[in-house]
Amino acid sequence: MKNILVTGGAGFIGSNFVIHMIKNRSDCRIVNYDLLTYAGNLDNLNEVKNDPRCSFVKGDICDPSAVKKLFDDNNFDAVVHFAAESHVDKSITGPAQFVTTNVLGTQILLQTAKELWENNFNTKRFIHVSTDEVYGTLGETGSFTESTPLAPNSPYSASKAGSDLLARAYFETFGFPSIITRCSNNYGPYQFPEKLIPLMITNALNDKPLPVYGDGQNVRDWLYVQDHCRAIEAVLGRGAPGQVYNIGGNNEKRNIDIVQLILTALGKPYRLIKFVPDRLGHDRRYAIDASKIKSELGWEPSVNFETGIRDTIKWYLANEWWWKKLR
Repeated sequence: MKNILVTGGAGFIGSNFVIHMIKNRSDCRIVNYDLLTYAGNLDNLNEVKNDPRCSFVKGDICDPSAVKKLFDDNNFDAVVHFAAESHVDKSITGPAQFVTTNVLGTQILLQTAKELWENNFNTKRFIHVSTDEVYGTLGETGSFTESTPLAPNSPYSASKAGSDLLARAYFETFGFPSIITRCSNNYGPYQFPEKLIPLMITNALNDKPLPVYGDGQNVRDWLYVQDHCRAIEAVLGRGAPGQVYNIGGNNEKRNIDIVQLILTALGKPYRLIKFVPDRLGHDRRYAIDASKIKSELGWEPSVNFETGIRDTIKWYLANEWWWKKLR
């Protein structure tokens, strides 16, 4: 774990992971590679910006020459690949960028690492961070396992499924040390205010309408971002190449229940809720079976939803300086 490339390390989950590793692991150096598009924010990394073990390089994973130079300049032991276009609504109105970044960008990273690591795959790791959305939607019962067939229903999830299959193919064809993780919905500090929980918190604080898709009955499994960071750390250290690990929070909640909980916590009226036409291809329910990572790597979530959402609301209340300029 000595020298780690983190792509997308100025985004929500990536920045939380960088902070987690720098604070908890003395045996690692991190190079954060991020293009700083609208959701990338170096303010996320203020806690570690002066740490000599953490450096930042601005760049595009879709630029082969820039990625090659990055690898040539650093003898990476591992890659943790977060960089992706991830907003479902944006993928519906503009899918091309999602295919370019998520599929082509991942292939460029895989190929560059393969060429430079060819003679010592056994000492390297490439963690491809994906999403439970690649599995599609569930009925009222059951959970996604690592063997659930991929059935993506949005351009975003289709592009992530494509990148997953590339990571798998590099292992199957070349013996490349790729590992895929698929997480449920994350929440916590530094999440860009377009996502459900920070959007509802910040709108409520400004007494603005809280837009809820359809009937609000869509169910998601919610994972506190710090638990996700611990899971990736476990996969990085002990995961087996070629494997897929589902990472879930064991917190299934309806969207409408989360919105009402936030309004109650902030002392705001339910009349702020505004039901809007449902998203195209909106998956009804996700649920993760994370028994594999628990049994093989000893990880399980430590933060229940009640604690996590309380701490998240407190964070947004205490850090208006961070989100107000983004809005």
